[in-house]
Amino acid sequence: MNDTPPRSRTGPSARDFRLLLSGAVAAQAGTQVTLVALPLVAVVELDATPFQVGLLTAAETAAFLLVGLPAGAWLDRMRKLPVLVRSDVLRCLAVGSIPVAAALDVLGLLQLYLVALVTGVATVFFDVAHQSFLPVLLPRERLVAGNGAIETVRSSAQIAGPGLGGGLVQLLGAPLAIVADAAGYLVSAVLLARIRAEERLPPAEPGRSLRAEVAEGLRFVLGHPLLRVIAVTTAVSNLFNAVLMAVQTVFWVRVLDLSPAAIGVLLSVSAFGGLAGALCAGRLAARFGQARVIWLAPLVTGPFALLWPLADGAAGPVLFAVGAVAVLFGAVVYNVAQVSFRQSLCPPRLLGRMNATIRFLVWGTLPLGALLGGTVADAAGPRAALWLCAAGLLVVPVPLLLSPLRGLRDLPAGPSVPPAAEPAPDPLDIRTP
Repeated sequence: MNDTPPRSRTGPSARDFRLLLSGAVAAQAGTQVTLVALPLVAVVELDATPFQVGLLTAAETAAFLLVGLPAGAWLDRMRKLPVLVRSDVLRCLAVGSIPVAAALDVLGLLQLYLVALVTGVATVFFDVAHQSFLPVLLPRERLVAGNGAIETVRSSAQIAGPGLGGGLVQLLGAPLAIVADAAGYLVSAVLLARIRAEERLPPAEPGRSLRAEVAEGLRFVLGHPLLRVIAVTTAVSNLFNAVLMAVQTVFWVRVLDLSPAAIGVLLSVSAFGGLAGALCAGRLAARFGQARVIWLAPLVTGPFALLWPLADGAAGPVLFAVGAVAVLFGAVVYNVAQVSFRQSLCPPRLLGRMNATIRFLVWGTLPLGALLGGTVADAAGPRAALWLCAAGLLVVPVPLLLSPLRGLRDLPAGPSVPPAAEPAPDPLDIRTP
């Protein structure tokens, strides 16, 4: 079987990659508005309890448990670009129903749960297809730079989007502010539909069942010692990050007494850590080694999570932001290094299943963490849940430190593994500092 990734006949297109990035800008900007607005709809407009907010967060990520594994097998049988476009359209329609229901005065928590679940399913397919589509546009030696560029876009949106979202919520109310998210998904769908790269339909494998294909993806991930420890580490990190996601809005509104605009500013300032991580990931991998960066990033930045439960009084927002900047910096550096390794290691025919298996394992803990956070916050208050989150993030590097990664500077060399050093600039104009 030919393991060469499909390309357009004219090679990777700068135009197509820029369209992919532009679509990410539009979708991420809208998503960051909803990051502020959706929990505020529940907390402020519908007076939800901490457990109900945790349930809402769980609904947003439950799809990774429900369809995460078969999604990868399905996507390995089809072209990825149409899936990306249709997923954006579905997310546009789902989140667009919230301001409509609010205008008709029929909005309730049940609709929020349904919207969260539908957008979660669409996001599963979008994310797995997106990670599997990038190698169609970029040669393998450019994947670190490409993922760095995408993380830069994501982090930039995380800086601008929440501030915009907080202002819109302050001005229009939380439900109407969500219109920006629906518009972002629509613009993303239009931009992605303009990509012209030739994407070959994966060859059919007669007699292969869905169960056999899912099992092959699981064997590939769980049978590789480095992929296995990366999956365990990321799953633990996401479990405790979901605790944070479930309780942070309740903590900000009911403990720190922050306004929607202040929450938007707090999230925007925190996102500078992600932008810095995206910009520095290539240089850090070149200096310290891609393998070392994977375990150094959470080890050095995880302890800053202790600032979250310590946040109180007038200095509370500052302490919270400092902790978030540091933790997000480490998370993005870690993600760029390990995602690039995964994409380079995996044969193209298994990319969808590999990405879906990883997402199932590492994002499947998100709804569990959200329910855990909501339950703890209901019983002992949101600050107690933040202590749990901080303690958990201190444990995250342990599997990495006990693995073969600790003794490596760079990831195993081979024909499918990109160099850890910073890639040289090329005509795609994707650069890491």
